[in-house]
This record gives sequence, C-alpha cells and structure tokens, in this order.
Amino acid sequence: MFNAPAVALLVVVSMPLLYMGQGTLPYGEVRFAFRPASLVGGGWWPGLLTAMFLHAGWAHVAMNASGALAFGPPVARLMPGLRGAIGFLLFYIACGVAGALGYGLLHLDSQALAVGASGAVFGLTGAAIRLLGSIDGRLKALTNRRVLQLSAILMAVNAATGLIGFAPGMEGVSIAWEAHAFGYLFGLVTIGPWSRIFRGRSGFDSPADPGDPAV
Repeated sequence: MFNAPAVALLVVVSMPLLYMGQGTLPYGEVRFAFRPASLVGGGWWPGLLTAMFLHAGWAHVAMNASGALAFGPPVARLMPGLRGAIGFLLFYIACGVAGALGYGLLHLDSQALAVGASGAVFGLTGAAIRLLGSIDGRLKALTNRRVLQLSAILMAVNAATGLIGFAPGMEGVSIAWEAHAFGYLFGLVTIGPWSRIFRGRSGFDSPADPGDPAV
C-alpha cells in the first residue's frame, strides 16, 4: 500500500474530502442516502449510487479509507493504464451498488437511511483475497481452499459485528453488514472477468482459473 497506484489513492483521499463537503449539501444525507423501501416505493435514484459517497462520521470515514488503502492497490495493479484506472473506478462503484442493492432487497420495508462506502470497500477486499499468496499477480480460483476459508472467516466476523452492533467510534449507529456481504461476494466473483476486460496488454497476468465465471 506504500506504492499504491494513483487511482487507488484517489479513492482513499476522496472519502475525507467528500465528507468535509457533505454538510454543505442541502438535505444531503436525506436526498442522496439510500432507503431500501424506495426500491418498491419509487424514488430509489440517485440514492442507490450516491449513498456510497456519504458517511455517518469521521470514524466511518477512517475505517473505509483504511480498508480502501489496504485492499485497493493490489486490485488496481490488475488493471494498469488509463483503461485500467477507469475499470478500477467502475469496479469500485459496481461493488458499492451491489452492496446497497443486496441490502435493500433484504429490507424492502425499511425507511432507514443507509450511507457509506463499506459495500464498495468490501468488494475490493473480496477481489484482493483472490490475490493473497500470489507472486505473479494471478488470481486464485474461487474454489481455492484459502480463498474459501478466509471468506468464511471474514463474513462470520462481519455478521457478528453487525448483529452485535459494535464498531469503534460508531456507537448507536446501525451497521448494514448485509451490504458488506453482498459487496464482498460481488467483488470476489466478478474480479476475474472484470480485470480481463480492463487490464489491456500490460500489467499482471490474470488468466481464467477454474471457478472463474465465463466471459
């Protein structure tokens, strides 16, 4: 992470910068946050997309920025160059949308406002897990034992944290652990074909492994 690609650092730096400007938005947290009930009641746009650019406090910002700094760089290196940078940003956004959508589908009657980049950051985490222990930049297969074990542990801790409701500096704030899980699974599964589309002719080789979805 000390030699992180610029696009990964851009994502990290954007979080505190956006949070500092969040208070200037007229009805920002209400207008741009995501309400699960909006999926059936209408008005879901733009919250499904924009909620990931809002945060509930500095502790929330710090946790997500730290996660993006830790897990974003290896994913960004899979997709070098301008084409890759665009692919990385689109991947990050897609993970965030997947997390919010999954959470919304499980809580269709909820009017609670959801904000934060956690689903997107967990998507980067899922993608980065596929690279752990790799010395040539190749993705581990979805069926790799280490990938499955680490995923099970992370999701168990995620669920426990959400159900207990404990997160340092965020007392009294509900944790949308389901959004984390959906973002993680989206990143874990789609990074194979996604990186092949956006990697271009240089950078880490990321050929298809058994367990990768077909493209």
